[in-house]
Amino acid sequence: MEVSVTRPVDIQLLDRIQQRTASVAVIGGGYVGLTTAVELARAGFGVTVIELDRSKVAALQAGSNYIDHLSDGAISEVVRSGRLQASASFLPLASTDVVLICVPTPITDHHAPDLSFVRAAAEQIRAHMRAGQLVILESTTYPGTTAELLKPILESAGLVVGRDIWLAFSPERTDPGNKRPFATIPKVVGADDPESSRLATAFFQTIAERVVTVSSAAAAEMVKLYENVFRNINIAFANEVALLCDRIGLDVWEIIDAAATKPYGFMPFYPGPGPGGHCIPVDPIYLAWRAQQFDLPVRFIELATSINLSMPRHVCNKLAGLLNEHGKCLKGARILVLGVAYKRNISDVRESPALKLIPLLRENHAVVLYSDPHVPTLRVEGELMESTPLDEDTLASCDCAVILTDHSAYDYEAIARHAPLIMDTRNVLRDVTRPGVVRL
Repeated sequence: MEVSVTRPVDIQLLDRIQQRTASVAVIGGGYVGLTTAVELARAGFGVTVIELDRSKVAALQAGSNYIDHLSDGAISEVVRSGRLQASASFLPLASTDVVLICVPTPITDHHAPDLSFVRAAAEQIRAHMRAGQLVILESTTYPGTTAELLKPILESAGLVVGRDIWLAFSPERTDPGNKRPFATIPKVVGADDPESSRLATAFFQTIAERVVTVSSAAAAEMVKLYENVFRNINIAFANEVALLCDRIGLDVWEIIDAAATKPYGFMPFYPGPGPGGHCIPVDPIYLAWRAQQFDLPVRFIELATSINLSMPRHVCNKLAGLLNEHGKCLKGARILVLGVAYKRNISDVRESPALKLIPLLRENHAVVLYSDPHVPTLRVEGELMESTPLDEDTLASCDCAVILTDHSAYDYEAIARHAPLIMDTRNVLRDVTRPGVVRL
């Protein structure tokens, strides 16, 4: 008599992952979630994007795109193939093998981590979960979130992580506006048990050329924060040097570019009106908050954050000085802000320096309008603003134009020719020497 042998559930899941027959649910259809979902669908997985914004669900179901760095063709291809679908319901979680959590992790008004979206996603997974599922958190957070928040919620359903279900953390490395192929960006993975680590590593090996497996989920969480705090600190240093050069009368851009010719031991970072996006301004706050729980002040990190947060005020003050030099006053001046996205060639305005500069200008009774080809409307302190068409009349009628985002679509020659005064925070007019044009 032949006896059948049932393979362990983790081996069964590993087989489905490697054969790309595992079903995947991605909670969150933003920059990270949708980008990852498309890559997984291209790799052959059946993917469901769970998104509470019904307009985004409708767009995906129609094969339309709403993310800057994805093409309409990329979305329509995987939707037509049947490998990508969208839902505003969490019911598909019950039938999926792998669940990715790609939800926002903002900060509260008191500068503490806001993990309400992660908690809500975890509770929905718990309500629909079954044995044999792999759950991976990709949302940026502080070290300890996966083990201390996510794991207890999932295990409250009666399933044990490492035996019945598997849990890992893998920090997202999506770079909006950058055309670098997804597969070429190494993926970091961390878990607190060997099977979770093995499964998560195998999963990401299907879409990444290199997977770096670290010792724990907390280690992987720390990797993400370290990457971005590193950038925040170096940007702050560049900004502080810019303030010093401005006082001394030196060109900070010339200084940095000359220093960058050193072939070793130097990496150039450039000043600006203040970093934006979800990661650079927010991650240091997550790390500083976590450090407080261990009674360890992180003065270097906090100082860098303080410097970067001060840059919009420096831009405002320098703009006021520029107007004053030309016999004008900031009060009543018509200020044209060029670019409100936090970086070039995207529509993302999260933590954009524009959201801080515009209120500062208004506090000084300036009349503020903006023009951004990627951001048709912008809500600032509850007020909805609309992008102004950028033409010769618009430029000529303003008292000063502020280049806040260096979008490729701008005609900088025309801007330099028609705007009476220009405050350039991105060094795009480096070769323009006419009076009335100043740089950060």
